[in-house]
Amino acid sequence: MRIIFMGTPDFAVASLKALLDAGENVVAVVTAPDKPAGRGQKLNQSAVKQFAVANNLPVLQPEKLRNPEFTEQLKSYQADLQVVVAFRMLPEMVWDMPAMGTVNVHASLLPNYRGAAPINHAVMNGEKISGVSTFLLQHEIDTGNILFSTEVPIAETDDAGSLHDKLMEEGAALIVKTVAALKTGQVNPIPQDSILDDAEVKHAPKIFKEDCLIDWQQPLDKLYNFIRGLSPYPTAYCFLAGKVLKVFKTEKEENNTTYAAGTWLSDGKTYLKVAVQGGFLQLVEVQLEGKKRMQVKDFLRGYKLPEEVIIP
Repeated sequence: MRIIFMGTPDFAVASLKALLDAGENVVAVVTAPDKPAGRGQKLNQSAVKQFAVANNLPVLQPEKLRNPEFTEQLKSYQADLQVVVAFRMLPEMVWDMPAMGTVNVHASLLPNYRGAAPINHAVMNGEKISGVSTFLLQHEIDTGNILFSTEVPIAETDDAGSLHDKLMEEGAALIVKTVAALKTGQVNPIPQDSILDDAEVKHAPKIFKEDCLIDWQQPLDKLYNFIRGLSPYPTAYCFLAGKVLKVFKTEKEENNTTYAAGTWLSDGKTYLKVAVQGGFLQLVEVQLEGKKRMQVKDFLRGYKLPEEVIIP
C-alpha cells in the first residue's frame, strides 16, 4: 500500500518513524515550508522534513495546498492512503484524493477536544484521562468517523509537555495499528455523533497570548491546572513589578489563608507564592522577561523583591 505522510512537528515524527519501522511503504512526505527563525533569520526545516531527508524520502513543501502544481505532484505518487499527523487543514481535493481516503491522528479521545490545542485544554480542564484517536477525514474539522482510540491517564503532576510526549508515543503505535487494519479491511468506523451529542462535546480552540494571562482571583485548583496546561508552551504569565513573569511550574498549598487573593509573599530566599482562593500557589519555575527560565530559589538570589511582595 502506497502511503503519503503529512505532518510538521516532533509529534508527527514519531508516527512517521513508526510507520517506516513497521515496514510500511511511505512514498512521499508533505510538510510545512522552511521558515526563517532566530536573529540570523536562517531557514529552519520542520522536524518532519529533517527526519524525511535523513531517511531519503521525497519531500513536498507547498505554500498553498490548492496549488495545481502541488496537487499534480501529489497525484503522481498514486497513493492508496494519506496519513496526517499535526498538519494544517486540508482541502477536500487533497484529502479525498487517495482511494482509501485520509486518516488523521488526533491527540484526544474524540469527539472531545476537537481543535488546535487538545493537549493544553485537557490539562487546563483538570482531566484525569486523555488519549489519541485515528479517524477518516471529512468536511468538518476533526469530525470524521473514528477508527481506533487509546486512553492515556493524566497524572496530577503532568503538564502539557509531558502529556504531549505520552500521546506522541501512543499516537505512533495507534497509526501503525490503524494502517494494518485498513490494509485487511478490519475496521469498523464509528460516527462521532453516536458517541456524544454536540452539546456535550468539549472543545480545544487555538490558544492566543491573551488567553495565557493568569487571573489570581481564580480558585487554587483551577489556577494550578491552568498553569501546567500551558507549560512549557505557550506558557502562562503574570506581571511582577510591571515586568512579564512566565510561570512554568507551581505547587499547591491548601489552607484557609486570610490574605486577599493576588497577594504576593516571599521570604526573599526560598519561596515566592501568591494567595488565591483556597490557599497559596507556590511558584517553582519562572522566567522574568529578558532572563532565563529558572527555579524560584535561583530567581530570588538575583532579584530584588518589589514593595508589593510581603515578607511575613
